[in-house]
Amino acid sequence: METEKDMTAPVSNEPDSQPKKPEEIYQKDQIEDMGSSTVRSGRGTIHCLTIVGQIEGHQLLPADNKTTKYEHVLPQLAAIEEAEDIDGLLILLNTQGGDVEAGLAIAELIAGMSKPTVSLVLGGGHSIGVPLAVAAKMSMIAPSAAMTIHPVRLTGVVIGVPQTYNYFGKIQERIVRFVTENSRITRERFTELMLKTGELAADVGTVIYGEEAVESGLIDRIGTLSDALGYLHEEIAKRKQ
Repeated sequence: METEKDMTAPVSNEPDSQPKKPEEIYQKDQIEDMGSSTVRSGRGTIHCLTIVGQIEGHQLLPADNKTTKYEHVLPQLAAIEEAEDIDGLLILLNTQGGDVEAGLAIAELIAGMSKPTVSLVLGGGHSIGVPLAVAAKMSMIAPSAAMTIHPVRLTGVVIGVPQTYNYFGKIQERIVRFVTENSRITRERFTELMLKTGELAADVGTVIYGEEAVESGLIDRIGTLSDALGYLHEEIAKRKQ
């Protein structure tokens, strides 16, 4: 006679085989699907958001491209700002740039958050990654990390009408204004780095590394993961007092 099948998880004495708690499953899904996680400790709760690869905007990129989708990041930021149990935000950046409008949208949301925020540039924070790096209340960069500053342009498209030049000029002005308002770099210095010739092959712009990014005023300080977390915990403690 057939017996009814048991649909419950098998019981084992091995610690690793115990059924996962709902919050553990949620954390795993957060990391795999969104590249983010929330870490709780006695000092406070910090949400870690990773922005990697290309910033994907309204156009879908090929499936083999590593991307950060802005339609995933925007609601996450809104939820983090509203969540009573999250005290601060850590943003890990390693991006080659991407969609300008999407990148600026993410940067504007980060800059408008009331909670303590810190960005840490690891590997690279290129192109539209520059506004994303300076959007946090404290920006840090690893000594080996690089940032590419260049004008807005379309690759492979010949611009042939004054309206298009005007449109790109306005976008570029938005980027310059945002970066200079959210960092210590001057408009003159940022524009100089953006329009520099002779450094990038077949392009204008500049690549700067950790120390130079700090010396120029673009990034606040050289830092590591422990430095970034330390800053957040200090700010969280101040808010709790």
